This record gives sequence, C-alpha cells and structure tokens, in this order.
Amino acid sequence: MTLTQIIWTAAPEIFAIGPVSVRWYGLFWALSFYLGYEILLRMFKKESVPVKELEHLLIFMAVGSIVGARLGHCFFYAWDHYSQNLVEIFYIWEGGVASHGGAFGIIIALFAFQKFKSSQKTIWTLDRIVIPIALAAAFIRLGNLMNSEIYGVETSLPWGFIFAEREETLAKHPTQIYEALAYFALFGSLLWLYIKKRKTLAGGMLSGIFALGMFIPRFLIEFIKELQEAFEQNMLINMGQILSIPMIITGFVLIYLAFKKKL
Repeated sequence: MTLTQIIWTAAPEIFAIGPVSVRWYGLFWALSFYLGYEILLRMFKKESVPVKELEHLLIFMAVGSIVGARLGHCFFYAWDHYSQNLVEIFYIWEGGVASHGGAFGIIIALFAFQKFKSSQKTIWTLDRIVIPIALAAAFIRLGNLMNSEIYGVETSLPWGFIFAEREETLAKHPTQIYEALAYFALFGSLLWLYIKKRKTLAGGMLSGIFALGMFIPRFLIEFIKELQEAFEQNMLINMGQILSIPMIITGFVLIYLAFKKKL
C-alpha cells in the first residue's frame, strides 16, 4: 500500500440493538447540541442573562436548523424531484440536508426568538451562538467522514482517502477533514476572542468573523469536492459556492458595521 492509499473503511453505524441503531452522524449531532448548550449556559450565567431564555433559544435553534437544513436540500439541490413529490419533503429519515439551509433556518429562528422570548438585542445573541455553531459544523463534517460522504475529487497527495464503503478505488481529497479543521480553528478563535476581548468587541464583530471564517473556506474547498448533484455539472461554480456568497458578503458588512459601532 502506498502513501496515497489510506483506505477508509469506517462504518456509519456504531452499534444496533434490534431495529434501533446508533450512528456516528447522529452522535456528533447530539454532541453538538449538548456542548453548545454547556457553552452558552456559561455565557448566559457570566453575563447575568436568565437561563430560561437559553432553554427557549435552543428549542428555536433546533427547530430552525433541522427544518432549514431539510428545506435547503429540497429547494436548492433536489427541487425537480420534490416539486413532483411534495409529501416526501417530510421524509427526513431518508436523508438529505443542506448546511446553508440550516444556517438560514437558524437566522429566521433567531429573529423569532428575539421577538417572543429574548431580553437581549438580536446581535448580542447572534454574537454568542455563532461560537458553538462553529463547533457543531466541525462535528457534522466528522459525521460526514464517518458516513463516507461529501468527499473530494481524485488526488495524489499523501493523505488521500480511498472510501471503500462507497466502492471507490482511487484516493480522494478528504474534504470533510479539511472543513472540520477549518471550523475547529474558527471555534477556537471565536471562543478566545469572546473570553479575552468580549468587553471591547463591538456588536456584530464575532458574527462577521464567523461568517467569513465559515463560508470562505467552504467556498474554496468546494473547488476540490465532487459535485453533489448532476445539475451542477455545467455550472461555473456549484450550488454550495453560490449559497456561500451572500453569507460572505454579510460577514464583511457585519465587520464594517461593527467597526462603525452601528449594531
């Protein structure tokens, strides 16, 4: 075996008891919510914000992320199918979610939370939730790795993976790892800024850094990913990159407004 043949044979399922199975992707998703809650709990207590608001926030975020991720996949990547089979939009157990849709869903959920349950400004809440969201994004990409999905094109680099579970025979870029590393670095940077600079950072700065740190790497890594859908074949940039552009622009706008102290 050469250095370009790291054979990846991890099974998506950890164990099963009868018809019930525990999968790596689900474990990472649950871990994301648990750690996110613990991180935000410490923030809310530190800044004397009622913990009850955090409980409401997590409910809004959970619903927003799941519904948004599902609708994002259906509308952005597979509308030709779902437009003819609308009821299948609700078949979430069959798989099919999109991270950009999840991001849009969280934003909508945040505004709903702000209107009905929050005592803080929207930007205050956003500047804090982006920290555990960065961590969650890294865990989700690790879940994709365990599922042997969303990987890259052929590579001769020494860390290329042969995804045996997908019956691949050539080494491919492990783009799940690339993104996970980028998001772990983003999480660490945001957490450090919050701990060390929270009292001096203008509102919107953390959110702007998050948007750039999340979606610029995503945009660039998409160039070496295999296409997710056939309709992307003749596109100059793929759907993931198209959906990343408004998020990148939003990041620059937020940082600009933060410097101007207008949020």
